[in-house]
Amino acid sequence: MKRRLLLQGAAASMALGRVALAHAQDTAPRLISLSGGMTEVVYRLGAERLLVGTDTTSTYPAAAVRTPKVGYMRQLSAEGVLALRPTALLGTDEAGPARVLDQLKSAGLALHLVSADHSFEELRAKVRAVAQASARLEAGRALEADLHARWQASLQRVAQAEQQRKAQNRPERRVLFLMAHSGRPQGAGTDTAAHAMLTFAGVRNVLAGGHGYQALTAEAVAQAAPDIIITTQESVDASGGVERFWQHPGLAFTPAGRQQRLIAMDAMALLGFGPRLPDTLDELRQKLA
Repeated sequence: MKRRLLLQGAAASMALGRVALAHAQDTAPRLISLSGGMTEVVYRLGAERLLVGTDTTSTYPAAAVRTPKVGYMRQLSAEGVLALRPTALLGTDEAGPARVLDQLKSAGLALHLVSADHSFEELRAKVRAVAQASARLEAGRALEADLHARWQASLQRVAQAEQQRKAQNRPERRVLFLMAHSGRPQGAGTDTAAHAMLTFAGVRNVLAGGHGYQALTAEAVAQAAPDIIITTQESVDASGGVERFWQHPGLAFTPAGRQQRLIAMDAMALLGFGPRLPDTLDELRQKLA
């Protein structure tokens, strides 16, 4: 009798093990995106049902705002991420801190982090990472091909506009990118997404002599003498509107300030290097004309 019960228990355990294994194999991935641009790719590939959380840069499309948040991508906590029971994390090498990523990796999470080098290749890498993590490889290849074709067309239109400018002997446009989401405004030097976009658009970054984002004095802004100010719509909103934005120190003494030449665009469209990149470059080119 005892032997029979032991055999029945062993058989039941084996059956439960097979059920658990089958369930694990059938369970869909649970993804957390730590990059606004990556989140946009998730939605473009139709994999949003796999998202269990995003970081605070994930503001587009509107549905992404309503997803559970794990904080800012550079200031993650292992507890906040693990609470959502993800199986994989999507993001860039800007995510951190490093010790938290090590903890998450040790917990068994797959990390799909691409290099944030502010290039079209960054966008392609994001598409591939999402396609792999969501098992949508064919859709990923189709999206990558579409984006590549549209990006090349956008670059060609920029080149044609630049040729026309030179043919008409119009001066090179000197641009200052200013970020003012909170606190003191900062200007974008090299090694930033903003500098990359200015370069793609064929204009001169007046802060190209510096690296990263820099706090600017009124004197530095006036001395840079930009013809055009480019900023984010979020910066304008945080400043209290366009009129208040122009009150930031030094702007009134620049050619851009005197002519009120301001271009404001959605931050993630402009800086996120997501699937809106080709359309955003076209929009920026048109606004610069």
